[in-house]
Amino acid sequence: MKQVFISKGNALVKEVPAPKAEPGTVLVEVDHSCISVGTEMSGLHTSSLPLWKLAVQQPENVKKVIRLVTNQGFGKTRNLIESRLSAELPTGYSAAGIVMEVGNGVSKFQPGDRVACAGAQCAYHAEIIRVPLNLTLPIPEGLSFAEASTVTLGAIALQGVRRASPTLGETVVVLGLGILGQLTSQILAANGCRVIGTDLDRTRIDRALKLGMNAGLHPDDGNDVSHVSRLTDGYGADAVIITAANPSDGIISTAFDMCRKKGRVVLVGDVGLNLNREDFYAKEIDFLISSSYGPGRYDQRYEEEGLDYPLPFVRWTENRNMLEYLRMLKEKKVLVGPLLDSTYPLEQATNAFDSLKSEKVNPLLVLLSYPGLLDRIPL
Repeated sequence: MKQVFISKGNALVKEVPAPKAEPGTVLVEVDHSCISVGTEMSGLHTSSLPLWKLAVQQPENVKKVIRLVTNQGFGKTRNLIESRLSAELPTGYSAAGIVMEVGNGVSKFQPGDRVACAGAQCAYHAEIIRVPLNLTLPIPEGLSFAEASTVTLGAIALQGVRRASPTLGETVVVLGLGILGQLTSQILAANGCRVIGTDLDRTRIDRALKLGMNAGLHPDDGNDVSHVSRLTDGYGADAVIITAANPSDGIISTAFDMCRKKGRVVLVGDVGLNLNREDFYAKEIDFLISSSYGPGRYDQRYEEEGLDYPLPFVRWTENRNMLEYLRMLKEKKVLVGPLLDSTYPLEQATNAFDSLKSEKVNPLLVLLSYPGLLDRIPL
């Protein structure tokens, strides 16, 4: 089967053996997968960096290298590091397709079921993937594979909104209108909130406004904090959700400045975190972290072993977040069609990733398609 790998700053399509079903897993033939413009492009960029730049950006690893040099010598350590950096790593974490086979202990799905799948450890850009039970969910009738393949991004956005605990009528600012910011804005609007979005790209602001955002702010239009104050009658936003990806510490400071007293700031994106106490202490602002898809993420017992959290005690797990996102797509409360910039067949995955490197275009959503799947499904 064909699968996408990243190595030395490039995406490669290779022929590899297909996985086999294991206990507690589902084998899925993929129809569409979603490229994460943020996470995957960051990984692609990191894989292209020389050793000295990696050392500067990841100083926590320098001590490990020093210990290796002390114990094994410089030459052996260098060869070990370079071999790891040149390794071809699988990529992808959001996909949709048809169940081919189920492993022992799986009764929830059967061959022929339409499913969406998540997980950086399994939902690769590949013709066939093996996914644990809690990272697999049924696609509602009437929802396309292409829409369902965005399930991971939708769950991340939904979990960020849940962490903000918005109530009907509140004003929430979304900092960064990439794909996560776009989905966050729509989910907030569906929740009855007034949404203000900010971005450096006016086309992204325009897209969000057409999809229900109430106001959009661009740096060239003046001070963002002053505009938020004006739009909230001088009180400030009830909450700010950060979906931007930028190493600057100024973003988190701006988020605090935009909040009213006792407001909330939720971090979904990846920004600088050198916090200034004065920004949040006097207002007693709550600062919250949103951990990816939701409760269950990074818990091996949940993701790999299929142990669920009881609903009365943990209402929204990552699986239940994904289910709810697909329901919102089906009911047209969230639209991803207007956010889709392009779809490439799997064989052209290298071109798809190359297009995302361009500084002239700033796509929101790019999918990979797997031609021929529907032709092989019995009617």
